[in-house]
Amino acid sequence: MAMTMTQKILAAHAGLENVTAGQLIEAKLDLVLGNDITSPVAINEFEKCGAQSIFDKNRIALVLDHFVPNKDIKAAEQCRQTRDFAGKYDIKNFFDVGRMGIEHALLPEQGLVGPGDCVIGADSHTCTYGALGAFSTGVGSTDMAAGMISGKAWFKVPSAIKVVLKGKLPPYVSGKDVILHLIGEIGVDGALYQSLEFTGEGVKALSMDDRLCISNMAIEAGAKNGIFPVDDVTLAYEKGRFEREPKIYSADPDAEYTRTVTIDLDTLRPTVSFPHLPENTKTIDEAAGVKMDQAVIGSCTNGRMEDMRMAASILKGRKIAKGLRCIVIPATQQIYLDCLREGLLEIFIEAGAVVSTPTCGPCLGGYMGILGKGERAVSTTNRNFVGRMGHVESEVYLASPAVAAASAVTGALTDPAKLPAVD
Repeated sequence: MAMTMTQKILAAHAGLENVTAGQLIEAKLDLVLGNDITSPVAINEFEKCGAQSIFDKNRIALVLDHFVPNKDIKAAEQCRQTRDFAGKYDIKNFFDVGRMGIEHALLPEQGLVGPGDCVIGADSHTCTYGALGAFSTGVGSTDMAAGMISGKAWFKVPSAIKVVLKGKLPPYVSGKDVILHLIGEIGVDGALYQSLEFTGEGVKALSMDDRLCISNMAIEAGAKNGIFPVDDVTLAYEKGRFEREPKIYSADPDAEYTRTVTIDLDTLRPTVSFPHLPENTKTIDEAAGVKMDQAVIGSCTNGRMEDMRMAASILKGRKIAKGLRCIVIPATQQIYLDCLREGLLEIFIEAGAVVSTPTCGPCLGGYMGILGKGERAVSTTNRNFVGRMGHVESEVYLASPAVAAASAVTGALTDPAKLPAVD
């Protein structure tokens, strides 16, 4: 029976020869993830059911990243509870202040996830790891607790949408523009509980950072997961990181898909998602000129090294517009250190931006960039729902690092290709 890439991974982890869309299965897990907001809820459920042990101290990752360093007493207590649990059960992959990073950038960087894995995380953007050829998806904290105890999870096998990529990205167009374009085309529920399976000759032209960004936002189309084929780019990224043997799966030629969407990368323009849904997309040609109060460059979607370099290339020799606040957040300590060594932090600060330690803070309206009534932000994050970054009457415009940086310079949504040359 023909299967998609996702279905093959799930079948293998369920110990079955074949699975079909809609089938309920119990699958073994390679990793269970939680953060400082979701882990305490999972820990409470873990203790409530009387559990006394975890399935594998090496297969659980707890990352303190949402309100870290702690913004208030409640955040401190959540981190303390998670820290105590990690210590009690000797969890190897526990990441605290000074060692942490934004979880979905940190885990690939640390080699904790890789091709063929089956991963759950109590965070909706756990689908990021599909960029590495893994099945990964977000779950609730109760499922996280069950996963920590048993090393297993129940799944309904998803059907799939094939996304065929052709061509090569033009200058100032990135993976963020690809996924925003796709969500604009199919809608925020266009892939509801389906797998977005990316394929085509255009895949090879995408960097790993592009792929991680695209997979990260699969959930914004309602998808269960997003996944890329394992190729030379994947294996080069994992070399020296991923210690287990990669397991490479590929879709059968006659695998069944609910639909096929083709994207010509050559024709894509920088894309912006207007409030208050990711599907509300416009090209920069349509969006240019909308005034901004804040720019955020970072997050699990766009806080990686390519993102930092792109932003720095635009901000170098320029100044942040008067009256606009620009916040730059490298996604991990290693990325922060690399930015320091490459001189990018100096560029950001000289431009008038502030640089934060890794945190999810502004993305979810937590801290480090809350919006007031009537304020607008151009942000490289992944959601722009009502009140997402602060006041319910504020607005969030999702964009790439290139657009966010260019807009920070002019004070309004701007095509980076149209910035005046630096004197």
